[in-house]
Amino acid sequence: MQTHYDYDKAIEWLCQRGKENYGGHFTILDSDRELIIKLICYFLKDEPKMKHYEINPNKGILLNGPIGCGKTSLMSLMRFYEPANQRFNIKSCRDISFDFIQSGYDAIHRYSRRSFEQHNPLTWCFDDLGTESNLKYYGNECNVMAEVLLSRYDLFVSRKLLTHLTTNLSASEIEEQYGNRVRSRLREMFNLIAFDKTTRDKRK
Repeated sequence: MQTHYDYDKAIEWLCQRGKENYGGHFTILDSDRELIIKLICYFLKDEPKMKHYEINPNKGILLNGPIGCGKTSLMSLMRFYEPANQRFNIKSCRDISFDFIQSGYDAIHRYSRRSFEQHNPLTWCFDDLGTESNLKYYGNECNVMAEVLLSRYDLFVSRKLLTHLTTNLSASEIEEQYGNRVRSRLREMFNLIAFDKTTRDKRK
């Protein structure tokens, strides 16, 4: 497989950046190495490597794994592999649900149809899908993240708007919480990259 990138050095750099951001205890486990290479090749846009791993550059990343496996930290660090003016934004799903309490349906538009800057699409990473709750705005209950994701799906189809997600939910749990329509759209929108279910909680 031809590639212009040295992944040993890329992981070494990632580890150093992780220590700077999260403390000297940050480390890359051998068991996570292949998953991290998949993420790095996507954000470096390394086409031969993406083809090898069957990763579609025109879709976003859905990073799945148990609580505490490092999903949020990794996605935060992946931003540094992108040019500064193209880096995606990260927002927790709980914070988006709180935005909905404050500003109602305008919050949904903020993270969907208003995700453009001078007509250029803005990529968002929604962190910890499943930790938010259905909330009411003036008595109207809304599954906020379902609405955000469905709106972004329409823009993914029409304007190539990318989205990234992290979650510890299984596919069946996503369907139970957000409905079959959302689960179906996620399959179209994302490359699934998943930690092993037995991955230990790295925070302990």
